[in-house]
Amino acid sequence: METHTILSGVGARPMRPLRPRRIASGSVPAPAVGGTAFWAAVLGPGLSADVVAELQELSQARELPAGSLLVSSREPARDLCLIARGDAALGSAPADGSFQPERSVQGPAWLDASSAWLGAGPAQDAVAVSDVTLVSVPRADVQALMQRHPELARRLVVTLARQVQSLTVATHDLMHKDAEGRFAAWLLQRCCGDAASDGSVTVSLTERKRDIASQLAITPETLSRLLRQLSRKGLIAVAGYTVKVLDVAALRALAGV
Repeated sequence: METHTILSGVGARPMRPLRPRRIASGSVPAPAVGGTAFWAAVLGPGLSADVVAELQELSQARELPAGSLLVSSREPARDLCLIARGDAALGSAPADGSFQPERSVQGPAWLDASSAWLGAGPAQDAVAVSDVTLVSVPRADVQALMQRHPELARRLVVTLARQVQSLTVATHDLMHKDAEGRFAAWLLQRCCGDAASDGSVTVSLTERKRDIASQLAITPETLSRLLRQLSRKGLIAVAGYTVKVLDVAALRALAGV
């Protein structure tokens, strides 16, 4: 099978194309995830202990390997889905078994918090990029829980509002920012780790170059050029699958944020 490399250079490793595969419904449930820390990450801090305990009781967690089809656009959504651990990609998975990623999700995060409320299939398919812990909560159970605990309803509204805002910003960036600005913004979104003593932030890439380029609406060749360009400017340093952001302030200026 053909292999692909995200970035050229020392330490780069090949990465096989994503080909979604379904997981049998009898997959063994994983141990209970996260507790208070997990639910605080996806719903905000300060959630009452009673709500956390009930969410834990209602949730099912499964450990699934890379390449697993996590959410299918061809099936009605009945659960709210989250990633507790690992990375997933959202995009299109046609019947030929290929996958075209459009955006990525890094756990802990919501994978699909909206489709189950609409009673239809999700707008996008979701595939595990790495081994993941998938958490699902039945919509009917969440609805009953919101009636008993209005604070959960408020937090879910905020969650959905943030997702709408994020998609609106992404659409705006595609329409109004050049390729360099979009890539700078993409990198900044992944600068979530602690800064080193020199102020730099390390970003580990889990996707192929062509998949990252697809999210940015550019070609893989343009992405390679942008990496060289930002390296020459002293904003980043690239080594295999690792991008070290050397000047976060300059990257923010480039991204227009």
